[in-house]
Amino acid sequence: MIERYTLQRMSDIWSEESKFSKMLQIEILTCEALTKAKLMPYPALARIKRKARFNINRIKVLEQKTNHDVVAFITNVSEYIGSDAKYLHRGLTSSDVLDTTLSLQLRESADIILEDLARLKIVLANKARQYKNTACIGRTHGIHAEPITLGLKFASWFDEINRQIIRVKQARQAICLVKLSGAVGTYSHLPPKIESYVAFKLKLRAANIATQVISRDIYAQYVCTLALVAASLEKFAQEIRHLQRTEVREVEEPFTPGQKGSSAMPHKRNPVICERICGLARIIRANSLASLENISLWHERDISHSSVERVILPDSCQVLDYMLVQFTKVLNNLLVYPDKMLENIAKTRGLIFSQRILVKLMEKGVARTQAYDIVQKVSMRVWRETTESLMDCLIKDKEARKFLSEKEIKDCFNLSYYLRNVSVIFNNVGL
Repeated sequence: MIERYTLQRMSDIWSEESKFSKMLQIEILTCEALTKAKLMPYPALARIKRKARFNINRIKVLEQKTNHDVVAFITNVSEYIGSDAKYLHRGLTSSDVLDTTLSLQLRESADIILEDLARLKIVLANKARQYKNTACIGRTHGIHAEPITLGLKFASWFDEINRQIIRVKQARQAICLVKLSGAVGTYSHLPPKIESYVAFKLKLRAANIATQVISRDIYAQYVCTLALVAASLEKFAQEIRHLQRTEVREVEEPFTPGQKGSSAMPHKRNPVICERICGLARIIRANSLASLENISLWHERDISHSSVERVILPDSCQVLDYMLVQFTKVLNNLLVYPDKMLENIAKTRGLIFSQRILVKLMEKGVARTQAYDIVQKVSMRVWRETTESLMDCLIKDKEARKFLSEKEIKDCFNLSYYLRNVSVIFNNVGL
């Protein structure tokens, strides 16, 4: 239910109805400001407020003739207002209305994304605590390294989402701008106080300076922030995909009753949602590049950015909203296999404890190079030449036994040793 509601809200923000409603709101607020500045009579404002409306189908018809969406919009609203339309859009340029409308749309979109992130953060916190002490193998280069816990994976993701929340809030704040400074940003036909009034009413800030448009680096910051969030989701989803592989099978995304994994192979259970998330991240990442290309415009403005933004801004917001909702659903219903994790830890027959032996030898006064050679030689034997464990091979190794007793060797193969600081790490990230 939350999923459908959230996604519909985001879609509604970028609808034509929403866009034109915001444009009309900005035009009426500008008329209010003109009235307060005694630049138009109050009765005209009252009539405009009473009569102003638009018809999307009529705007489309007009746009076919004008080839200009804002002119078509103003013409349509003027048809409803009548003679008082002479006050409408006075002193404004199209981008005044369009950029301010974008600010409202992007702010509302950011608020939904922040809600999504807050829900994901809660789920990650719960999963981290639930699996805080569930041992699993840590991997570097895809190869078994040393033991960690599943909870630490989730705690790391929790910390990353905290950083992303900060970034989205910063991007939201950056884009909360009103621009009503005219054709080249010089307030030639409207005093700055008109812009300040509209900004106050919309709970936005007047842009410090603008040309015909708000500087596009601000929009690039917003889209690049969305791309950063998408990249984190891709990272998390890819980890689940790796852990779901048949040879690993430590976790698995939910597989619902009646779901099919393959048209040919009935046994298949594929990480399709996580794969979808990884794919969608590429779209937002590509959009971020387009947003960077939009920064450089000719002189005070050309229109090359406009067509791009009509695609990348709504698409990026809606795609990220979908990704966040879907990944939260995956985590909420994630299948976890602790026994398989222990089985995988044991798979390398104790090789993952090699550094503990190395450190123990060094504590005995053995030079690091010599200690490394001793442990590596025995480790390679376990890899290639025997089915015995590293512990058993070390106990039998003459060089290792010069420095370590059997008990000292056995003590090094204690899983809890590696996990003794998990609570410290959880405290560091606020869990």
